[in-house]
Amino acid sequence: MELHGTGFILRGWLDGDEESLQKHANNPNVATYLLDRFPYPYTYNDADKWVTYMQHQKIQTNFAIAIDGQVCGGIAVDLMIDSNSKAGEIGYWLGEPYWGRGIITEAVKLLTDYAFKNLDVIRVQAGVFGQNTASMRVLEKAGYVKEGIMRNAIIKNGEVMDKHVYAILKP
Repeated sequence: MELHGTGFILRGWLDGDEESLQKHANNPNVATYLLDRFPYPYTYNDADKWVTYMQHQKIQTNFAIAIDGQVCGGIAVDLMIDSNSKAGEIGYWLGEPYWGRGIITEAVKLLTDYAFKNLDVIRVQAGVFGQNTASMRVLEKAGYVKEGIMRNAIIKNGEVMDKHVYAILKP
């Protein structure tokens, strides 16, 4: 499955993605506002394990962001379970050289539309670290609405932060 944006493609993870994935993911500015499951430093071994793991998705919910054939980021909708089973949580990152070009905003719109059409969800939400105003702007430009702030809900690198909750509902 491929989703085409302006100057980029959202696609599955392929053998050969490891080098460009490691290059763009191994940046402290990228890792700053990502969950701890995203390692830093990001090694070639991390990239190799990730690509292999992602190639076995039963339902495609995780996409590489490719520009000129090179992986420059990632975006996914994690499907929720139990009483939240009709919701997904979106997350994304992009290599620093590509920031400020509108790529992530367009990617969020593409993946949100894909989720509503293909993943049996009626809600897509995002949790944003309190200091990550750039991500908040991305979500707002993509049509998400801030629903609230969970105070002191996140700890990253020893710092306690608020979590801002954004969501969009299926039309």
